[in-house]
Amino acid sequence: MLSKDSNWVSCGQTCLERSEIRSYMVTLKDIAERVGRSVTTVSRALADCSDVNKETAERIKEVAAQLGYVPNTLAKRLQKQSTDTIGIVVHPASRGYPEPFFSEFLAGIGEKATHYGYDLLVTYAQEEHQMDTYRQLVEGRRVDGFILYRTLRDDPRANYLHSLNFPFASFGQVESIDRYSYIDEDGEYAMQLIVNHLVAMGHTRIGCICPSLEIMHAYIRYNGLVKSLAAHGLELEAALVREGYFDQKDGYEQALVLLNQPTPPTAIVGFNDMIAFGAINAAKTLGLHVGKEFAVTGFDNSMMAAYYRPPLTTISQPIFKIGGKLLEMLIQSLKDKEHEPSQLLLRPQLIIRESTQSL
Repeated sequence: MLSKDSNWVSCGQTCLERSEIRSYMVTLKDIAERVGRSVTTVSRALADCSDVNKETAERIKEVAAQLGYVPNTLAKRLQKQSTDTIGIVVHPASRGYPEPFFSEFLAGIGEKATHYGYDLLVTYAQEEHQMDTYRQLVEGRRVDGFILYRTLRDDPRANYLHSLNFPFASFGQVESIDRYSYIDEDGEYAMQLIVNHLVAMGHTRIGCICPSLEIMHAYIRYNGLVKSLAAHGLELEAALVREGYFDQKDGYEQALVLLNQPTPPTAIVGFNDMIAFGAINAAKTLGLHVGKEFAVTGFDNSMMAAYYRPPLTTISQPIFKIGGKLLEMLIQSLKDKEHEPSQLLLRPQLIIRESTQSL
């Protein structure tokens, strides 16, 4: 049993000093009494309002820190009628983006959200329920804005948010609207880099494994591949295209389909690294020497790309930085409603490794 004079209070299995408990209950009034100023002045000083004398503001912040003052975030949000929360709606299996890619993307968003004092609400919804989820979050005022990814050519999410003038920023372009913030990789130029390299290595029969061409980045990359092959007098034969696939399992199965043809391709362009890893495994299953007899390229430069066997030639995307930059774009539009949408097209880089060598 502790005495009344003790500095400690029993709390089940935990003991805390009274001063520590007090730090969780400090109010603006406590600070005002300590510095001899009004509650209004204290509030404005802590909010960095310019009408508070600099020395007074510094003194107030110093006392607040000494007392262990913690702002009432909920009250502030109610006062300015915002949630300070950014939403991102995800398919439960992240289908459409390979897991390492999406994890890095989300980490970039989360780091910047924390830096700017925003929470990140990640909501999972099946494809058929995604629009209902967006409506619930918007109508319930659960978030201030959204980050979109894996955009479609005609994207119902972007169309809906755009029609309401509800803030969002997307990784990827959308054909159906014009004025919106996005970041995208120049997929057409990326395919030009890949084709130029493969042709220089002696490849003329080139196939590809790609997601649905309703997905914007797949559509852009596919057209870039066709255009780049044509520039070398080559054709992307329909028999060498496997459309509608995303992950390593798909890459393996569809590469087997391509490689078991009477006249198989000597190179496969995977539209992401996971597809490419699957294609490498398929070639190994058939006894091919990947790199010398058969070439594979990817897209993303994921963490495993440099350590796969053989190391993968791929397009580098700074996905962590892209996630963070998207968050900054969105916050800018939240702070300045008249701010013109930011649109950024990144110039990709080809990372050449051992999965593509001279025939």
